[in-house]
Amino acid sequence: MGPIGLNHYLALAAVVFCIGIYGMLTRRNAIGVLMSVELMFNAVNITLVAFSRFVTPQDATGQVVAAFTIAVAAAEATIALAIVLLIYQHHRGIDVDRINIMKW
Repeated sequence: MGPIGLNHYLALAAVVFCIGIYGMLTRRNAIGVLMSVELMFNAVNITLVAFSRFVTPQDATGQVVAAFTIAVAAAEATIALAIVLLIYQHHRGIDVDRINIMKW
């Protein structure tokens, strides 16, 4: 068994991203959709850190960008959970198919 290379990290990121897309497209629960979006953010972070490690190991650019992405994801999750709580208070459910307050 050889060392873990860039291809292994990219394959892992692709699998995690595909799981996130599948979850986002098939879930009706808003919390499930948010968790799927977080999976996709984490797949992007894996890719950034892997490229930084294998392409430019002397720079920490990928790690810095991944840290910013994690901060943005935390802020996004906070705002999204607040929106989900408000929707639950008004509709007594968080099924994304039943939420039509933005439609004309």
